[in-house]
Amino acid sequence: MLSDDELLRYSRQILLKQVDIEGQLRLKNSRVLIVGLGGLGSPVALYLAAAGVGELHLADFDRVDPTNLQRQIIHDTAAVGQHKVDSAMTRLAAINPGITLVGHRAGLDADSLGEAVANVDLVLDCTDNFAVREAVNAACVAARKPLVSGAAIRLEGQLSVFDPRNDASPCYHCLYGHGSEAELTCSEAGVLGPVVGLVGSLQALEALKVLVGFGEPLVGRLLLVDALTGRFRELKVKRDPGCAVCGGSRG
Repeated sequence: MLSDDELLRYSRQILLKQVDIEGQLRLKNSRVLIVGLGGLGSPVALYLAAAGVGELHLADFDRVDPTNLQRQIIHDTAAVGQHKVDSAMTRLAAINPGITLVGHRAGLDADSLGEAVANVDLVLDCTDNFAVREAVNAACVAARKPLVSGAAIRLEGQLSVFDPRNDASPCYHCLYGHGSEAELTCSEAGVLGPVVGLVGSLQALEALKVLVGFGEPLVGRLLLVDALTGRFRELKVKRDPGCAVCGGSRG
């Protein structure tokens, strides 16, 4: 049930026929893991908390640095030096004290990551490290949990949803394989704050669609964002039957 306070707080999204009270209850009963509380994870966490996702699991081993503040909007100047998880939990609790927050402050190894993924309904990859992305994807495939993956660098971004519950859905490895040794991070190549804000906001939107069950999530589609020209492009992505991660796990 939703309390009177909750009905008032979430009234604007409850008015949407795609959400309604039933959808809001689904959000209240949902558990979500956000891996990475930087430029992407900031808007993801803020919007999901504000939307009333009942339990947010926050994973990041890093501390807030002054260079983060240009784009990681969940943190402020006073939080410099704090664990990002602690900084984020303070902000999220102030936005919505009615949700439950679970922190993971240490780096997740294969076992702890598998357990963390198994304990939630959906995962958002908001990291900028390929090895971590691969590990998160493998854990989601093993646990059959949907994964919303976003990335942004310079003035470009991309976004997709990988859902192991759908036999036609590719996984992250189907799309990116073993990655590139020359992969750059934001600290090396730079990034404009609103670009990660845009991609992170779209990740939050895709997560809400999957959790509530409306619209067309970006399963089997890769959305490319060119902030320099203001253009969006979409590519179709098929599952690889020979994928080393998901090839033998379904069908």
